Amino acid sequence: MVSSSACAGQVGAVLPLLLVLFDLLGEGVECGINAEVEKQLEMGKKLLAAGQLADALSHFHAAIEGDSDNYIAYYRRATVYLAMGKSKAAIRDLSKVVELKQDFTSARLQRGHLLLKQGKFDEAEDDFKSVLKSNPSDNEEKEARSQLTKSDELQRLRSQALSLYRQEDYTTAISLLDGILEVCVWDAELRELRAECYIKEGEPGKAISDLKAATKLKNDNTEAFYKISTIYYQLGDHELSLSEVRECLKLDQDHKLCFSHYKQVKKLNKQIESAEELIREGRYTDAINKYESVMKTEPKVPIYTLRAKERICHCFSKNEQAAEAIKVCTEVLLLEPANVNALKDRAEAYLLEDQYEEAIQDYETAQANSENDQQIREGLERAQRMLKQSQKRDYYKILGIKRNARKQEIIKAYRKLASQWHPDNFQNEEEKKKAEKKFIDIAAAKEVLTDPEMRRKFDAGEDPLDAESQQGGGNPFHRTWNTWQGFNPFSSGGPFKFKFHFN
Repeated sequence: MVSSSACAGQVGAVLPLLLVLFDLLGEGVECGINAEVEKQLEMGKKLLAAGQLADALSHFHAAIEGDSDNYIAYYRRATVYLAMGKSKAAIRDLSKVVELKQDFTSARLQRGHLLLKQGKFDEAEDDFKSVLKSNPSDNEEKEARSQLTKSDELQRLRSQALSLYRQEDYTTAISLLDGILEVCVWDAELRELRAECYIKEGEPGKAISDLKAATKLKNDNTEAFYKISTIYYQLGDHELSLSEVRECLKLDQDHKLCFSHYKQVKKLNKQIESAEELIREGRYTDAINKYESVMKTEPKVPIYTLRAKERICHCFSKNEQAAEAIKVCTEVLLLEPANVNALKDRAEAYLLEDQYEEAIQDYETAQANSENDQQIREGLERAQRMLKQSQKRDYYKILGIKRNARKQEIIKAYRKLASQWHPDNFQNEEEKKKAEKKFIDIAAAKEVLTDPEMRRKFDAGEDPLDAESQQGGGNPFHRTWNTWQGFNPFSSGGPFKFKFHFN
């Protein structure tokens, strides 16, 4: 049946016609109306005209309680049910009307319309033929004949669609079923047939809408719930898959297929939730292990391996394991070149490896696929600054360390290089000048990278010792070697008092 959310639109469509039918009934129809029942009917009619369906329904309930043989009360209640999208209830009341007054052609026409929407062609034709035998008005006769012709055509098309399905011509079958279902909107079997055609055509996502409608149109439709769940699972939406298979088990807790599928989806869902929680906690190594378990739990559905690798790529990148991140991210991007998450994570890994041009290319590709992503825009700007910076002076390269080096690694590298390039170690004048320059750069690198604030600025693409980027100040390291005379990298002396015992 149609959901209650669609009621407002349906009221507008059916109300004018039905109110006209009410008026055609006349106020003095003989059907044994007592005063109280007549009052309830009149109140219900006014509320229905005002669009207050629930209130109108309660008055028609009361009228029927007061007179269970009042066909007008059933007919008007059927009108409300129809406006609310409750077609089955409407058909029951219309059937009661026909039982009480067999020559009531308006009720037969209305029931015939509803039966046709359900795809019950034989029953619908019986009603239309009965109308023609009941001395109908000209309009009623025209309508009945028109509906009989439509029913014959729909049955012919349905037979063709079934034949095409058996011949495995699913595309043409879908085309025919589209036309039939524009009229037979409540035919569960035809919706399930079209869904099966979509599945056979390799478009399971399109089948979901028809299958969901079938769960509402057919009672206890466990098969439809199972199919929806498996489709969501194949598409990689484990959460919706779990939700739908639970609906199946609500109807039949012993359903073998649903129960088996439920156990698998629940296990996978739990692993993925656990892995995501580990990522939120910053426990990236544990999250990687958990996602590797996900791939073992479901090796047959490729989307889960792909999504697991996408998240593993993210974890490696966040954990500053650049080489591993680049490898796994690349595996993802070979299958999904426009995967924005993998592009961003690989770009960050490239930055850790000083591969600035590669990082810029990944960020630009990501931006082309997600124009409004602030993180991508900021990452691209940072990568471009770092590329420009690398073409000047790169303190990490000067010390021969990675961008994620810890303070102890920085000091160790500095000590080694400062000892190696101390100008006093060189006698040749040309070599001494070269050593002086190298030594100043080594000292500058140590000064920047051991100061958290200066390192933060440098990592953001700004050189804190570059006069061009420091408004109003010069480079404190733009000095001659005379400034450094007598400096010993392994003592606490020297103009800047470099020390190696850090708290």
